Amino acid sequence: MQLSSALSQVSLNNFTEFTGLNELLAPELVADALSQTGVATIRKRKLPMEQMVWAVIGMALFRKYSMRQLVNQLDIILPNGTPYVAPSAVTQARKKLGHQAIETIFNQTQSLWHEKSEHPTWCGLSLLGVDGVVWRTPDSKENSDHFARTSNNHGKASYPQVRMVCQIELTSHLLTQSAFDSVDVNEMHLAEKLIKDTPDNSLTLFDRGFYSLGLLNRWHSTGISRHWLMPLKKNTQYEVVRSLGRQDKIIRLTACPQARKKFPDLPEYIEARLLTKKINGKPRQILTSMTDVMRFPPADIVDLYDHRWEIELGFREMKQSLLDSQFTLRSNQPELIKQELWGILLAYNLIRYQMVLMAKSLDGIHPNQLSFHGASMHIIYELTMLPFCSPGNIPKYVMNITKSAKQFVLPARRERCYPRELKCSKNGYPLKKRKTVHLK
Repeated sequence: MQLSSALSQVSLNNFTEFTGLNELLAPELVADALSQTGVATIRKRKLPMEQMVWAVIGMALFRKYSMRQLVNQLDIILPNGTPYVAPSAVTQARKKLGHQAIETIFNQTQSLWHEKSEHPTWCGLSLLGVDGVVWRTPDSKENSDHFARTSNNHGKASYPQVRMVCQIELTSHLLTQSAFDSVDVNEMHLAEKLIKDTPDNSLTLFDRGFYSLGLLNRWHSTGISRHWLMPLKKNTQYEVVRSLGRQDKIIRLTACPQARKKFPDLPEYIEARLLTKKINGKPRQILTSMTDVMRFPPADIVDLYDHRWEIELGFREMKQSLLDSQFTLRSNQPELIKQELWGILLAYNLIRYQMVLMAKSLDGIHPNQLSFHGASMHIIYELTMLPFCSPGNIPKYVMNITKSAKQFVLPARRERCYPRELKCSKNGYPLKKRKTVHLK
């Protein structure tokens, strides 16, 4: 039985209001995405494009498998029934598929899953986080020509790298969108690509490294009620316009000529709200576009920034739990690297949406309070069993995912016991190079 067929036959209990796993990645959705990108399977091929979509997702779900094992695991076989596909045929089929089809499926599914998830809000705003992460690629000639490498005093990195900026819903860790390019492309440039499709009535949490008046002004002025929040960057110059309270002020920030040249829509001044709160005796200053004091009371705004770390946990879940700490991607060509990355994001969202359904079966539990490592291992194990069980038994296997949700609830997080400190700097001595001995 093919994995795509097995998934379409699975059903969960009615409590989750979710009738089947085919709603996760419906065959019609896959076919529509392939048609939009012009790679739909018209005639019989050794590897139909619909099955190759599952192969790309499987590269993330079954990280330890070789491509030959992966194809067998997902029951991707030849039309004549021969259970063998040459690795070269898989590579050719992946090239035919490209990355745009997987990107289209990711965008369509994330919109559908977010709508069904019914995330909690704060003052009517959904909580989002934006941050960057770096992936390393195999050291092939094609990747080296397309992707840059980071460098330091000791030289360049050993692998070409990709810089990615993601937007994530913080209570569920479901990804909303992503943009990536070579590592020498600035995070600001990638973040600009996320502005257009950012949801309305949302609050996006940034790290102070994303401080750019042009970016923040465009983020807030695009759409309806798209707010932002970040720590005040050190040495930021501002003028107090009026005081809303002892630790709550409306300030004016002046845009430099360079920023206004890059962002023509940026005015000479923008107003923002600056809140200060002492935490462990140290003042924490938070800058935000939420200037309406009646709608956004200051009591919880500063504490909201602590939720930004949820996106860091999401990156850790992708790299360590989902990919089993195998940090180097598989693909040797830039086009396939992009395809693989979209497949990782899609596979991560697929598991995360399953965890949303798990949380719905538990009272007072949010999806980010479940262990991704434990839940993902359980879900992936159930997927590995699908080809070996009869269709009548499939519902029993997948229903166990929801029934066993309680065991994945995490304990309450402990308060940090030690202050954040810089690690010791790396050894400044030059690296000792191994001498080559030529034998006669």
